[in-house]
Amino acid sequence: MPVPGTKVRVPAPRRRLVPRPRLLDDVRRGSPRLVLVSAPAGFGKTTMLTQWLTSDGIDVAAVAWLSLDTSDDDLRRFLTAVVAALRRVAPDLGAATLALMDSGRPAVVETLAAALVDDLDRLPGATVLALDDYHVVDDPGVHECVAYLLDHLPAGVTLAIATRADPPLPLPRLRVRDELVELRAADLRFTPPEAAEFLTGVMGLPLTDAHVAALGARTEGWAAGLQLAALTVHGQDDVDGFVDDFAGSHRFVLDYLVEEVLRRRPDDVRDFLLATSVLAQLTGPLCDALTGRDDGAATLETLDRDNVFVVPLDGRRTWYRYHHLFGEALRARLTAGSPDRVPSLHRAAARWHAAHGELTDAVGHAVAGGDAGLAADLVELGLPELRRNREDRTLRDWLRALPDEQVRARALLGTAAAWTRLSEGDLDGVDDRLDAAEAALARPAAAIDGDPARVAARADELRALPATVAIYRASVAQARGDVAGTLAHARSALDLAGPHDHLARGGAAGFLGLAAWADGDMATAVDTFSDAVRSLAAAGNLADELGATVVLAEMRRARGRPVQARHLLERALATARAHATPLTTTGDLHVALADVLREQDDLPAADEHLRAARELGEGASLLENRHRWFTTAAGLARARGDLDDALRLLDEAAPLYLPGFFPDIRPIASVRARVLIAAGRLDEARESLRERGIAVPDEPSHLAEFDQLTLVRLRLAEHRENGHLGDEVTDILDRIETDARRGHRDASIVEVRLLRALVHEAQGRGADADAELVAALGLGVPAGFARLFLDEGPPLAGLLDRAAAQSEHAAHLLPHTTSQVVDVLSARERDVLRLLATDLTGPEIARSLYVTVNTLRTHTKSIFTKLDVNTRRAAVRRAGERGLL
Repeated sequence: MPVPGTKVRVPAPRRRLVPRPRLLDDVRRGSPRLVLVSAPAGFGKTTMLTQWLTSDGIDVAAVAWLSLDTSDDDLRRFLTAVVAALRRVAPDLGAATLALMDSGRPAVVETLAAALVDDLDRLPGATVLALDDYHVVDDPGVHECVAYLLDHLPAGVTLAIATRADPPLPLPRLRVRDELVELRAADLRFTPPEAAEFLTGVMGLPLTDAHVAALGARTEGWAAGLQLAALTVHGQDDVDGFVDDFAGSHRFVLDYLVEEVLRRRPDDVRDFLLATSVLAQLTGPLCDALTGRDDGAATLETLDRDNVFVVPLDGRRTWYRYHHLFGEALRARLTAGSPDRVPSLHRAAARWHAAHGELTDAVGHAVAGGDAGLAADLVELGLPELRRNREDRTLRDWLRALPDEQVRARALLGTAAAWTRLSEGDLDGVDDRLDAAEAALARPAAAIDGDPARVAARADELRALPATVAIYRASVAQARGDVAGTLAHARSALDLAGPHDHLARGGAAGFLGLAAWADGDMATAVDTFSDAVRSLAAAGNLADELGATVVLAEMRRARGRPVQARHLLERALATARAHATPLTTTGDLHVALADVLREQDDLPAADEHLRAARELGEGASLLENRHRWFTTAAGLARARGDLDDALRLLDEAAPLYLPGFFPDIRPIASVRARVLIAAGRLDEARESLRERGIAVPDEPSHLAEFDQLTLVRLRLAEHRENGHLGDEVTDILDRIETDARRGHRDASIVEVRLLRALVHEAQGRGADADAELVAALGLGVPAGFARLFLDEGPPLAGLLDRAAAQSEHAAHLLPHTTSQVVDVLSARERDVLRLLATDLTGPEIARSLYVTVNTLRTHTKSIFTKLDVNTRRAAVRRAGERGLL
């Protein structure tokens, strides 16, 4: 039977192809006996071979190509087709082989193949015999013939095979001899740059980088998936919506996968694929639990060997997953054909995962299977471990997936749900959930079957539940600024907790420490919160223990000991890093250490820790700490003089702040007002403080202290504008210092004395100003404070100049102030400043800078504010002192 010419012709390459030198380099190396391109349907195997065989620079004299089909699944037909392909290279080649087949004698594979090898040996140059779609061949005689060819190929001949399934050929032997080049699905997947070139270059689609990235991720670089997406996106009005919705259930993708994969499988394999499509990950016993069979492991091995869109997840090939689009197509097919079967499959998966201790998967399948009771049981069993590891996001997601009636009916779940409301700032919702939980506590909790250790841990949680409820009520009181209520509920929790309820005792002691912090009693706060940390350690809650270090370090700083805070955080971070996987508080430790380093003016090191926290992601930070990254980054931006960026970062921090977890000692709005003051935007700062309703309280209040000290800074800035400074600033500072000494808050004392020095200077009392500043420096700099002084900017620079003669600490800080002023001044302001030092008049300066006189006045006023001067002569003198000219 003649062989059609289309079967033996190298397919013409498309006009435009994505260059893939990384793959071509692999197949060009050396002279392998076999180039094997093995991958599922639609991965571009044929295109890859044609790209290689028609590319410039290929070191091959001739190419014999054969596109196989089911008619070639016979030794005689196969060899006839191979000879036809080779005769396009050498017209007389294969005569002996054809003669042997026509002799009427039984075909002996070795004899036929040997004759073909003799002909191949006479070819003048390097030759490639390419067999495309080899997966259509099942005939053992064909496989034996090809194996013989591979063993006896002449040195100048290479066999290339493209197939959807690995052929039964001596591949291990060829690998050992380094005579095999393999390209598999992982190699053929389009990289992000290749996907971008295909979609926007080859297909000419006007897609954004985000569109390309999304489609590349959804298709996992599958060439056919990208092509189907590209064809479908043409004519779409809503490209964003299409990209978001593109999935395996899309009609074109579904039709392709059903036609090319499902219909080609036996009924038992097709049923296996559909039944197990509900699984995110597959292993033999789990698949057996869903199919009711015992061939799960063997079927997965077969699917893997046959390249049926399964991806091995471990080196032993025990666990697999389906290609995302293939899995979605299977689920769409299952849902359309057998919707009633889906819930039972999920429930079977839930029971298997639960029996094997894999609660995350078990909960998801129980919810998907509509078994709310089983899902709620599983959440209760998993809750102690989630709390111990502070996997707050997982707990919140689980609770949201449960029906509300299940949560309200169970005291343990209701209390956990109260925490989720707290994490979203819904204080009234916390009260509602706690009331429901206490009502449920009056009823006996139902028994739950499961792992004995988890059942026992649940029993411990139930026993400690009254104390837990009291702790959450303390949190609500703290969020509302009710120090007395916080103390009352925390003491109640301590009374309710048993001697071995370490987690409850740690929580209660923690809120007693936080209440003392809110009250300004730092000695008690540090001692009590240290007890809480020890209780958390006894409970085995490493994540919570290290996370509490963040708070303890803040308390140490408030006591005036930044160096101690740094050492505390460094030790905690070393412990966290030694853990096998990142803890949910590792990122928080990086951020806290970054803020201490910022205070010590080690800005590069602070940057490194912020970067490390960002790279770890949100999973390494507690929900209540998300704002800290932005406030710390804002502090660094301010330290570098980028006040606009500092304001932007603070605006991002504000909505992330969650009340109830810590006392609001440094309100973000007040921090923002300080940046506005530093930027000379006094009207905005005044409005910000007015909105907060800041007034001098009748009694000292630590919670109001930060606002009060911000108000003092505003009054000092106003004095620099209008020459007026009210008596209230002195009263504020005196009252805060008295209260700070009572509460052992050395940081507050340093800040008060620093500001008092600026007040004295504004009042013309230079000697008193010098004395206060020297005292502040002597207390603050050895303890580790630097930015506290440096962030005052130009107003403090002149004082530091004078103090340098009396204080080595002032001399230590002085070099930093010059670079800071340079950073604060814009490039245009530095241009104006240099011209102010000349004899040019204002209009002449304006003309030389090509600005209006009014614009020049704006720049000049800004320079005066930043240098803390009132005249041109004073500005030039201060600039000369600072080396700015």
